Amino acid sequence: MNLQRFISIVKKEFIQLKRDKASFGIAIIMPIMMILLFGYAVNTQLENISMSVLDQSNSVESRELISSFKNTGYFNIVSMEKSVESSKESIDKGEIHSALIIPPDFSKRLQKGEKPKVELIIDGSDPTTARTAFSSGIFAGESYGMKKIKNYNEKLYFTPKVGGVEVNTKVLYNPNLDNQNFTIPGLIGLIMQNITVLLTAFALVRERERGTIEQLTVSPLKSSEIILGKLIPYIFIGFFDFLFSLALGLIWFNVPIRGKLMLLLFLGAGFVICALAIGILISAVSKTQLQAMQLSVLIILPSVLLSGFVFPREAMPKVIQLIGNLLPLTYFLNILRGIITKGVGIHYLLQDVLLLFSLGVGLLILSIVIFKKKPYNA
Repeated sequence: MNLQRFISIVKKEFIQLKRDKASFGIAIIMPIMMILLFGYAVNTQLENISMSVLDQSNSVESRELISSFKNTGYFNIVSMEKSVESSKESIDKGEIHSALIIPPDFSKRLQKGEKPKVELIIDGSDPTTARTAFSSGIFAGESYGMKKIKNYNEKLYFTPKVGGVEVNTKVLYNPNLDNQNFTIPGLIGLIMQNITVLLTAFALVRERERGTIEQLTVSPLKSSEIILGKLIPYIFIGFFDFLFSLALGLIWFNVPIRGKLMLLLFLGAGFVICALAIGILISAVSKTQLQAMQLSVLIILPSVLLSGFVFPREAMPKVIQLIGNLLPLTYFLNILRGIITKGVGIHYLLQDVLLLFSLGVGLLILSIVIFKKKPYNA
């Protein structure tokens, strides 16, 4: 080996890296971003499970019980409901993950030394959250009951025949807390996004490297026509992948679709377009296929964690949750699990649908603006 020639090659590579500022910047920024995002997002210790309370007793004892749930550190009381129906509707919409219902005779029965029953309704569509809510709810009831018995002992100097609080739990949508009913719908959305983003991320940059993009830019075609025209073939591919993944989950893994199939297909087609818009945007800003691949990874990896596919978003800091709100997959996972697992209709998913389609339209417009087409010279 000739040392001088070897050193020359090394210098040449450093010069190329210096000139390729985009790839060099991604190489520096990516590990910093990943360690910060994942360090906060990867959290198996679930806290602040959203809960609504229907306090029909409205007494000192019922407020003490509510405080007992708060003091566990696992529940976050976000609303006080006026009826059982409104509590269940909030769970259907995904606004809360649990609801505590305290009966009107709670205080009277407790004062008599009886064991009153309270109901804890849990959203079982996410088994991880549901298991934590289940065990923490039982513990909160038992803890409060033991406290009241201790107070009886101190005041009356004898142990009552019956005492404490009985927490009756009711798990909705997924009573057996089957993980597949949670993971398979999420996998369908993740697979759709990854395939469509990767396919379209190279659509424009491939032609740029081959030199054929100039033929398009000097043609009478408008930027919008070029972008949308390139999307159409991939829409069919992405929708086919969606149907195939959906059929595989239904037939092979026996995951039932409890909601309306046509609504699921319509919203799935919308998400395909949204994911393709991400790929086109990556392709529009990338100069090489290497940059396109790096940017694709920069989108795909955070989507796996920040969207709620693996870890509950409630366990993440607020700042990380806000970053997750910028990802279309976050809203589509809510839609998939809402229709497949919960069986809810468009009324309960309206917010996620509007945000998803707004992101899709915004990404398409941004792609068209960034793709600077040369003016046509007649």
